[in-house]
Amino acid sequence: MGLESVIPVITFSDELKPGTTEWDSVRARVRQALQEYGCFEALFDKIPSELRKSMMGATREMLDIPMEKKTAVTSDNEPFGTGYTGKSSRASWETMGIEDVIIPENVTRFTNRLWPEGNTGNPSFDKTVGVFSEKVAELDQMIRRMVLESFGIEKYYDEHIDKSRYGLRAMKYEASENVLLENMDSNEVVLIPHTDKNILTILCQTGEIDGLEVQTKDGKWINVNPSPDSFVVMLGDSFHAWTNGHLQAPIHRVVMPLHETRYSVGLFSNPKAGYIIKAPDELVDEEHPVRFKPFDYKEYLNFFATKKGYTSHQSGIKVFCGV
Repeated sequence: MGLESVIPVITFSDELKPGTTEWDSVRARVRQALQEYGCFEALFDKIPSELRKSMMGATREMLDIPMEKKTAVTSDNEPFGTGYTGKSSRASWETMGIEDVIIPENVTRFTNRLWPEGNTGNPSFDKTVGVFSEKVAELDQMIRRMVLESFGIEKYYDEHIDKSRYGLRAMKYEASENVLLENMDSNEVVLIPHTDKNILTILCQTGEIDGLEVQTKDGKWINVNPSPDSFVVMLGDSFHAWTNGHLQAPIHRVVMPLHETRYSVGLFSNPKAGYIIKAPDELVDEEHPVRFKPFDYKEYLNFFATKKGYTSHQSGIKVFCGV
């Protein structure tokens, strides 16, 4: 088990506006947190507790339906795209994803596939997912604007947003049937250490079962136990490479009791296929030479999915395109 959490907690108030003293103060804290830890806990009052509860209910609803229905909703377009992904050999890590989730038609298309009975889909689910995703996307864009401003390269912001899209992914962790009952009271790693591959990940969990751990620069594991009203923001490999390594993509894992079931949901900002990720010239100098070759995110995802030996944090982005 990891040490107690020490990651920063940053408040994003409803009055936070670019150009104000408060904005500049929060921007500095965001930059510092992503340099030191690659993550932080975010308080964002534009998402009320009722919406969070509704979203977690929707998460359980889609992951607790019969297996034959879940596995029928799959996508061949890309790894971890729209549809179902599951399970590992030791414990069940199941996920259901919706790509381009802030486009309402994509959510409706997904629910019509998941709940085809009567051809009515699930309108209440659609509304919850749509509103939640839009609000969390606002936080994602605010953070990315702050990061670019902190480097003095806000001129790239519009391109950064235009060349990305959002995927929502609901996740469920529980013991698999082949785990011996006498081991059920122990804590086990149910999701191996890894870095996310995208731009930013913003996670929300029920607060009932913790388990997320992040590795610090000196190799220690710390618990990340967010409050019921906060989110966990983590930098992905793509943003790590785009900033030429100035910001860290945190190595993280999930450790939890095998007799429990844990749910979480995350909004992932992902580069669009065909967009070449390349560090801006302003972030390259003699002290910070180019660390990564330009790359296409979809090609990196395919590499990650097919090269099983590179799924751990020990290689990943460095093996794929490191200089």
